[in-house]
Amino acid sequence: MSTAPEPASSAPSAAPARGQGRKGAERREALLDAAEAVLVAEGGPEWTMRAVAAAAGVRLGHLQYYFPTHAELVAAVLERVLRRSADRLAPLLSADSDAPGAPAAVVTALLAEQEDARLMRLFAEVWALAARDTTVAAAVRGFYGDYRTQVAAFLARRHPDLPEEERRARAGVFIMLIEGASLFRSGVAGERAPATDETLLRTALALLGP
Repeated sequence: MSTAPEPASSAPSAAPARGQGRKGAERREALLDAAEAVLVAEGGPEWTMRAVAAAAGVRLGHLQYYFPTHAELVAAVLERVLRRSADRLAPLLSADSDAPGAPAAVVTALLAEQEDARLMRLFAEVWALAARDTTVAAAVRGFYGDYRTQVAAFLARRHPDLPEEERRARAGVFIMLIEGASLFRSGVAGERAPATDETLLRTALALLGP
């Protein structure tokens, strides 16, 4: 697979970006940084336009110039979160899958990402939003659908003898295992334990094959 699918394309479409110049783009990024910070610190229920404007140190009208509605702000934050994750995943899963240590490199890199507690908290909040908002849920499902396709393609290159249904099943379980583990290994829902980490690594590698 020379070019990985672009999971971020599944994010909800925001209105055309305002402030297209360099300064406008920088201001948008600063506002999105503030929005992410509020989401991580306060959670979805407190994620209001006023809270984001206060965190960014701007007037509400300034925030609404770039993101006129809360829905557009949510869409922009979600698109950026999923795009960044897609950018991290693509080189891992499109690398040489025939290399002896390829599966271990993929798993190790994905587990290392879980050391970033803020990133994991951000994803936990995105998942919580998806449970309440059908538009967010559709974007998240699209992202994980593309993620599964990439893992299945990795398996296809490494184990061409595996039936497609088996590759898809393994890819799905692999993602469930890694993503579920992130809640515990990052401290969001539990604490890390060396023995658990060792078992997690062995199980993930078994799904990708020897």
